[in-house]
Amino acid sequence: MRRARAHELVIDAIEERIMAGDLRVGDPLPPEREFAAQLDVSRAGVREAVRVLESSGILRSSPGSGPGAGTFVASLPRPALTRLLRLHVALTNFRIDDLLETRVALERASVHLAATSPDDDKLARAREAIDIMDRPGVSREDFNDADTDFHIALAEASGNDFVASLTAAIRESMRAPILTALIATADWETLAATLNADHRKILQAVEDGDPELAARRVEEHIHSSAAALPTVIA
Repeated sequence: MRRARAHELVIDAIEERIMAGDLRVGDPLPPEREFAAQLDVSRAGVREAVRVLESSGILRSSPGSGPGAGTFVASLPRPALTRLLRLHVALTNFRIDDLLETRVALERASVHLAATSPDDDKLARAREAIDIMDRPGVSREDFNDADTDFHIALAEASGNDFVASLTAAIRESMRAPILTALIATADWETLAATLNADHRKILQAVEDGDPELAARRVEEHIHSSAAALPTVIA
């Protein structure tokens, strides 16, 4: 069996303390020398673990002396969480059908919540995305970016940050393969018009405050889009 390296032991120890509630957002880690002694590892191992967890947004360090100096548990910002999830989705060989059904579940929940209490300001980004996709001669690249923005905007309009983060991670992880499929599409204009007609119907149901219709329409859209682009999730 592979022997865990010192910094991996430190990371495991920090994660265990966070999961147990012994370390919370804003709490400091023990001083480097003390922490190394507690875990029976080198100080270099502690420093390497801190660098890894800082790069992930889990820890933050403030150099110097005084009460504000040290290494603290950070409040992981949503963009950092989305980035990590996006990379995991993109790099892991999940089955396409599994990603598809996960998208369906997440986006049904998103639009259902958004339609329960429609907010014009929160839906403005979705409307803007539709307008971009409707532009005559819109490129496949711009359409794909606006399509991604549309689905993420609806997720954010749900008011559930975790659902929005998961939706953004999955949809953004598929941006490149979707673009490849769009470029390979022979009748691009027809496909673009069909996809955006679906988007308008979904948004209309949300704006009308009809959660069940919005959920049904987004599920139908995801499945029909996947059929039109058979190797990716639309």
